[in-house]
Parts: sequence; structure tokens; C-alpha cells
Amino acid sequence: MPSERRLQVLSAIVTDYVRTREPVGSRALTERYRLGVSPATIRNDMAALEDEGYIYQPHTSAGRVPTQKGYRLFVDEVARVKPLSAPEREAMTALLAGAVDLDQVVVRTVRVLAQLTGQLAVVEYPSLRRTALRHLELVALGPTRLLMVIVTDTGRVEQRTVTLAGSGPQVVGALDPLVLERLRLRLNAALVGRRAQEVVPVLTHLAEQAPDDERALLAAVIGELVAALRPDAEERLAVAGTANLARSTPDFSSLGPLLDAIEEQVVLLRLLSPETDDVPAGDGDPTGMRVSIGSENHDDVLAEASVVTAGYGVGQGQVLARLGVIGPTRMDYPATMTVVRAVARYLSRFMAGPAG
Repeated sequence: MPSERRLQVLSAIVTDYVRTREPVGSRALTERYRLGVSPATIRNDMAALEDEGYIYQPHTSAGRVPTQKGYRLFVDEVARVKPLSAPEREAMTALLAGAVDLDQVVVRTVRVLAQLTGQLAVVEYPSLRRTALRHLELVALGPTRLLMVIVTDTGRVEQRTVTLAGSGPQVVGALDPLVLERLRLRLNAALVGRRAQEVVPVLTHLAEQAPDDERALLAAVIGELVAALRPDAEERLAVAGTANLARSTPDFSSLGPLLDAIEEQVVLLRLLSPETDDVPAGDGDPTGMRVSIGSENHDDVLAEASVVTAGYGVGQGQVLARLGVIGPTRMDYPATMTVVRAVARYLSRFMAGPAG
């Protein structure tokens, strides 16, 4: 671990390089930062940081540039998450004011993240698998089709079309309005307040006890409901700020593969995976904020990118989904971490509701 003074030198190099995109020399550090030591001492500290792999010289006679290892040390030991500035807080409040449901708040949130950080922003909708059922609606669309609307306690609404197998009087009878209403009441009574892992045993019991005129309909509804709640069910994402990433082209040797991967969303889902959501966050931070840099993303298309993510939920340390930003490793980490954490906390308050 470098000394405190060398950490200050590294911090100055990172800060200057993020701002200018130009290699940083000892003269610039002496002129722009009050490090309290002579230029010769700064040169010695820079040489030591280079020997330890925290900075490097891109070409002869140039200044120094942070390495991935240098950014990692900066984030872990130097960067500090601070409160939002007054203009940032005003901008976030203005953009998010008036959102009344989950879809509105997610769409506005991803725009806020992109605007305040200048990066590509991603917000994951609360997973159906981690939330509880608030209401289940069944609406007939025809003799063999109906619409199932799943509403969770987080406000997420998921719609599924249910198609009954077969044809004939049995199917038509199954969609009789009285039978449909009876089944809707039965399902809500049994499932409201239950989480995904509790649903299958309850549905199995209902199927075993179902009267003959409900069996075909119930079997079809169960099939779609289980599919919506299965562990590998596709999650929903909101994305904004792709143009921000495109403007970072000089920081990437090839931006095309990353943009392609983002469009497919597979990479985004992996970045937001809940691998550490059940682990208490460090420093008392309930959002469990994570920063991954370059190769730490374990994906070739993200080898030149940094990802800052945080979780949001309805209670202390209870993460239902994640949000975050993607940008170049030459990122303003303190500012980005501040915004990501603040927005995650706002979403958590929204999810908790007025009494939260």
C-alpha cells in the first residue's frame, strides 16, 4: 500500500487525467495541486507509483496515466461518496417529481442517472421473483384466450396472455364469466402476499382441489404464472444515455462491440446480477454500491469500461433490483458514486411508499 502522500499524488493524477484526458506530468501536479512537497519529491513518488503498477507512461517524454490498478486503489482508498450538490438535488427532484407509478418512476430515474452522470444508465425493474403478489386479474379475450395481469407489492405490473389447449364446450365453459370470476377470487385469496418460492406449492394444492369446470382454465393459468416467476425468467430493464457512451469514443479502442452487447441487454443483466445482494453493504450503506473496473467486469467488451451499481428496495438492506451506470475507466468516480447512491436511495423511498 502506498504512503498517504503517494495516495495524494495518485489522487491528483486521476483527478487531472479524468478532467483533461491528457497524461499528467510532475510540473502540472506542482502547479495545480497543493501537495506540500517539492517537485523532486513528486517525481520520486510518481516513479514509485509507476514501479508498483498504479500509473504508466503512454510514450516517452509524456506524463503519467492511471492504470486499472490505479483506479481501483483510488476508488478503494481515496474516493469518497459525498452528498449531492444543491444543483444536482434540484435537478433530480425536478425530473422525478410527479411520478405516480413504478413505470413512470423507473423511466424518469434512468433519465436522471444518464443526465447527472453523463454516462449510460440502466435501471432494473423489481424482480417478480423477489416481490410478493398484490393482485391477480383475469380478463377474457375470447373463447380460448385470456389476459392475466400480475401486480406486485412494488407496483410492478406484468401482463401475460393465457391460451387454453384444445377446443369445444369444455374450453368455452371454462371461460364462462362466473367460472372466471370464481377462479380469480380463489387465486387471489390463496396467493396475495406470497412470494415466488411460496407460489408453486399453493398452486399445486389448488389444482388438486379444483372443481371440474375450473381444471382446464386453472392448468393454463398456472403454467403462465409459474413461467413468469421461474428463476431464469427475463427481467425488465430501462436504458438511457447511449449517446453519452458514444461521446466517449476516444476512451475506447472499439466501441461497437460494447454498444451491440448493450442493445442485446445480456451484458446489462449480468452486470446487475444480485450476487452480493444478500451481503450487508460496507460502511453502513444499504444500497450495496459496487464499482467494477476494466477486467473486473469479466467480459471482453467491458475491458475498457467501469460500472457503478447500487441496489434499491423497500427496507434496510433489502435489495429488490439494481441500477447503475456504464462509462469509460476515465470516469469521475466520486461524482458518479454520489449520484448512483442518491438515486438508489430515492427509489427505495418511493418503493416504501408514504409511510416508509
